[in-house]
Amino acid sequence: MQLYNKLSAKERAALIDEAGKDRITISFYQYHKIENPQLFRDKLFLEWQTLDVLGRTYVSYEGINAQISVPSENFLELKKQLDSISFLNNIRLNVAIEQHNKSFLKLKIKVRNKIVADGLNDDTFDVTNKGIHLNAKEFNQMLEDPNTICVDMRNHYESEIGHFDGAITPDVDTFRDSLDIIEEDLKENKENKNLLMYCTGGIRCEKASAYYKHKGFKNVFQLEGGIIEYTRQVKSEHLENKFLGKNFVFDHRRAEKISDHVVANCHQCGSPCDVHVNCANEACHLLFIQCKDCSEKMETTCSAECQEIIQLPYEEQKKLRKGSHASNKIFKKGRSEKLLFKN
Repeated sequence: MQLYNKLSAKERAALIDEAGKDRITISFYQYHKIENPQLFRDKLFLEWQTLDVLGRTYVSYEGINAQISVPSENFLELKKQLDSISFLNNIRLNVAIEQHNKSFLKLKIKVRNKIVADGLNDDTFDVTNKGIHLNAKEFNQMLEDPNTICVDMRNHYESEIGHFDGAITPDVDTFRDSLDIIEEDLKENKENKNLLMYCTGGIRCEKASAYYKHKGFKNVFQLEGGIIEYTRQVKSEHLENKFLGKNFVFDHRRAEKISDHVVANCHQCGSPCDVHVNCANEACHLLFIQCKDCSEKMETTCSAECQEIIQLPYEEQKKLRKGSHASNKIFKKGRSEKLLFKN
């Protein structure tokens, strides 16, 4: 009985090409008390493996958070399987705006303490006591209300390439960083303002809305389904699109284009650009914004130092990636001092 992925990303990519089948990228979440997350995780893995599901899913005592892809021909079977689980019956599935057959190359289902890391240790905090959900039309209307404060609950590298017009975009690296900062900044408006929040697919806002209600905010609202569902409704209902730029996504696509606005700049030359890349030096792997000209000039590296390193023999590069001295430099997101035009 295989309970873990055994293929490399390269092997899986080759199999996807060989199969020649279109895949659908979707995401969903649900807060729910799961008594045995490990048992639930193993059950999901076995069932999803038969449907050729790929992606990243977190399971915990507080629920499930899934970002996956599935062959189009298996989509209805996946929906049927999810509907057979009581707390996932008729769950809203956020279908990606832009599809890519290789959005995910592995199936990873992990048991975590929480499906969204929040850094909170509060037994009186009830995550199910959430704020009021708004659809796209209602969200647009509330944005126009002068009594509304709209807050982006995503991280700085997400909001940098796209955000709602007029929204507060906290300069934070993680969701847990944003909770206390926003509460402190808005503490004078707990009772007299509408707190309107949004995120990628809704999961962070779901927890944040419950948290701020717990902290005494009276009028708490969230965009149901996040930016993904908002974009779908805007298109299907011919609504005004108030989102500027791209929606950052956590898969190989990195972003979905929501509007033609380019609201970010290349971190190396400052020209308008909203394309994220990872530094080609694997010992760095910095996520940053780089235009086509800089990519060609710098060979998709973030600095002259990294460009020199990728010229070294592979084994020497591999040695540089080893050891704790390098671990804190890997997977940073746009914070390097070597980037002259970072946000």
